[in-house]
Amino acid sequence: MKRVAILGSTGSIGRSTLSIVESYPDRFAVISLAAGSNLQLAYEQAVHWHPKLVSMAHERDAETLRKRLREAGHSGAEVLSGAAGAVRVATHPEVDFVVSAIVGVAGLEATYEAVKAGKQVGLANKEALVVAGELITAESKRQGKPLLPIDSEHNAVHQCMRGGKLHEVERVWLTASGGPFLHTPAREFDNITVEQALNHPTWKMGRRITIDSATLMNKGFEVIEACRLFGLPPRQVDVVVHPQSTIHSMVEFRDGSVLAQLSVTDMRLPILYALTFPERVESDLRFNIRDLKQLDFCPPDMNKFPCLRLAYEAAEAGGSKTIALNAADEIAVEAFLQARISFKGISRVIEATLGETVASHPESISKVLELDAEARDVARNLVEHIGGAVQLPAKLH
Repeated sequence: MKRVAILGSTGSIGRSTLSIVESYPDRFAVISLAAGSNLQLAYEQAVHWHPKLVSMAHERDAETLRKRLREAGHSGAEVLSGAAGAVRVATHPEVDFVVSAIVGVAGLEATYEAVKAGKQVGLANKEALVVAGELITAESKRQGKPLLPIDSEHNAVHQCMRGGKLHEVERVWLTASGGPFLHTPAREFDNITVEQALNHPTWKMGRRITIDSATLMNKGFEVIEACRLFGLPPRQVDVVVHPQSTIHSMVEFRDGSVLAQLSVTDMRLPILYALTFPERVESDLRFNIRDLKQLDFCPPDMNKFPCLRLAYEAAEAGGSKTIALNAADEIAVEAFLQARISFKGISRVIEATLGETVASHPESISKVLELDAEARDVARNLVEHIGGAVQLPAKLH
């Protein structure tokens, strides 16, 4: 019986994880849950799963949850809140496996502390590796427990890597759908609306990740994540546009062999893979190979999608540059969603923020969070001045 903690239990990955747990009751048990601000769903999960510990993002929601659980006769769960509560969820002494699925840097500290506590961690939160991958992977090596990717592309790479040794890998190929603007002429990018950018051709996702997919920044984050998960330099991680999204990733070996992973586009499969690794257990998540009719591939246009270029540049530098990349992207995407900057303004804010970031390699999570906050301030200032003369602040240290 594997005892599970879920960071981000009310999000899509968290809900999918609980679906897997429900399908395999003899294999998994829920010990602790960290929810966001969806109080009703957190209450329903607490009543259904009887966890020993639940944490909410905010204390006011935690207090309401305590009261509702008491009134319903479910007072067994301890209810906490905030970053400290998420850390408690991730490091609960009875937990074997932690699913890290809190969006953004909010789950960073809990993820790092889970690794430090010797828990097996399944990562669905790419921001953790983008901003603090150097620290997290170093701690993972010290603990002797490899990180297991849940993100579908990296989960696919992990599966393909089982076909050879790391020193035999020539390159990793990450596939990208190309987003809604794959065939849109660059001259039309200034007029892209929020509604158009949120209309992803193959996936239904949250608002930020959908915009990141439209700019290809999401694929840029995945390049950084792949470098850190598999110990590869950026030159060995390539992106290829594959509109069908049938192949999730490929690994090319030095003898010329290429292994590709295909499966249904259902996040329950990579979650199940991570939870049961190194086993492969039976499931009904089947891909009908007879439906496979066409596979198209083409290189990404880095001039049309500069965010991908910026991600490669940040990946080469590492440290503070990848922190600034993520922070600036989050601020710029939110500004675009609020119609405060144009679609092309997203990459402009990110590039200017990177230009104002001094290269460094923070040695603690607290320093990572400090640099993240500083980069956000820079990006906010740039958003305010994006339409006119930009007054850049002092460099980040």
